[in-house]
Amino acid sequence: KLQSLKLLWTLKPPNRAFHGHSRLLSSDVYSQYESIRQGKQEIPKYFNFASDVLDRWSEIEKAGKRPSNPAFWWIDGKGEEVKWSFEELGFLSRKVANMLTKECGLQKGDRLILILPRIPEWWLVKVACMRAGIVLIPGTSQLSAKDVLYRLQASKATCIITTDKLAPAVDSVASQCQLLKTKLVVSKGSREGWLNFTELYQSQPADHSCIKTRIQDPMMIFFTSGTTGSPKMTQHSQGSLGFRPLLSERYWLDLTPSDMIWNTADTGWILTSVASFFDPWVFGSCIFIHNLPETESSVILNTLCRFPIDTLVGAPTLFRMLVQNDLSKYKFMNLKYCMSGGEPLNPEVMEQWKSQTGLDIHELYGQTETGIICCVFKGMKIKPGSMGKAAPLYDVQIVDKNANILPPGQQGEIAVRSKPIRPLGFFSEYLDNPKKTAESERGDFYVTGDRGTVDEDGYFQFIGRDDDIIISSGYRIGPFEVESALIEHPAVVETAVVSSPDPLRGEVVKAFVVLSPTFSSTDLKGLTRDLQDHVKKTTAPYKYPRKVEFVKELPKTVTGKIKRNELRDKEWGRI
Repeated sequence: KLQSLKLLWTLKPPNRAFHGHSRLLSSDVYSQYESIRQGKQEIPKYFNFASDVLDRWSEIEKAGKRPSNPAFWWIDGKGEEVKWSFEELGFLSRKVANMLTKECGLQKGDRLILILPRIPEWWLVKVACMRAGIVLIPGTSQLSAKDVLYRLQASKATCIITTDKLAPAVDSVASQCQLLKTKLVVSKGSREGWLNFTELYQSQPADHSCIKTRIQDPMMIFFTSGTTGSPKMTQHSQGSLGFRPLLSERYWLDLTPSDMIWNTADTGWILTSVASFFDPWVFGSCIFIHNLPETESSVILNTLCRFPIDTLVGAPTLFRMLVQNDLSKYKFMNLKYCMSGGEPLNPEVMEQWKSQTGLDIHELYGQTETGIICCVFKGMKIKPGSMGKAAPLYDVQIVDKNANILPPGQQGEIAVRSKPIRPLGFFSEYLDNPKKTAESERGDFYVTGDRGTVDEDGYFQFIGRDDDIIISSGYRIGPFEVESALIEHPAVVETAVVSSPDPLRGEVVKAFVVLSPTFSSTDLKGLTRDLQDHVKKTTAPYKYPRKVEFVKELPKTVTGKIKRNELRDKEWGRI
């Protein structure tokens, strides 16, 4: 049955019409697909994305039933280029799988932390981990030594793969991580105490039998920021990440084997796993990657002019940055479809992009825990300020504090029905944190922590965070992490961190700081820079407060809790 399900996605031509599945599938296979999608038929017991999707595309490729475009196309912007077919991806990833299991001694269920920029090795390791049943934990390259230490200790990872840039940070904390056995560096040179990734995997045989995994077996763990405490470990399964797009994704990402998609998100975030791995490869599409050490308008625009990219996915910050250019000077080679997610996109930016390029920007909304929740699908009417309708498999509602469904137009919390059947696509749990897992549900719903409304047509609109999470340029930043870094500085007695409006990034981190008396007469401009540099060194640089305000005291409740909502409302002009 699974083979039939895969065949309907790989061998039938796509249909561009919204909700056009019935015209896509033969009647018998369509009825089976619908039964699984509606919960009338159980999903398969066993599933592995590497063998059941990627290797299947390799077979189709060999049979000459797929266009000749690559499965993966990477450039570094300096002339270096990598192109892989599905067959080549399979060949190389099997060598990496052998390296991880035979040379590094990793077994099914072991955890591996992968901290690499947008380089081809990230994709190879990810496929290899699936083949070997190793649980992958991605991280952004901007992590500090403190961040790395927390992730190694919390995850109990036995292996880490990174670059020369972050290797010193790992070495500085490795002695505190008793379970860490293997360190691999992606480098042209050698480093004491590390295995060279490239040299080691290239010497491995290319024969590897993909391990059999159950659909609920863990596949990936993402660290996601919260309003209090350290980042939580959000665990996803073979089913929630790998099997889900087989059932739902023609709705938000309607691609073909001839299409090429470019997503500019960081490798540490779930959007890269969704939009630069699982979902495009379900369709046999080409994933395009630019190394992008720095996100520059001219680089993005020139790349769109030089390469046949059909679909562009980026944070609102990307489009805010691009519309500041004279776009009439650029002629995009093949761009047809643009998507934005991570935070709300200003309607005026959508209008500017449309007027200069003729292209709409389709908004999408999701979370690390759920993947895509809402989206403006192809063929749908675009309502400026709306993030579209509920994604397939999800019953999305606006609920009150008692989990009662609210009528259209009334503001409440965005929630997804999770009972009596937990939707395919949901995270399994917050690992080692049953309390937080339980708190994420209210009544029959998973509550997102975001406030919004829905109109009579089923279009959802994002209002803002129900908690204190800051979403800047698509990055989720927990105030606790920034406050913890600031409080380490001798000048800081007390601090509160909130979001503040920013025309480019949507919102940025702002810190309200109460100074120690010994620093009260200090040059405040210089101290601001000192505090910002301190945060950059203590935690990931993207978390540093771009705005700092020195205050005599912070507003508090009678129980002594800081009223961050009051500070945030003041910043956003609501007081």
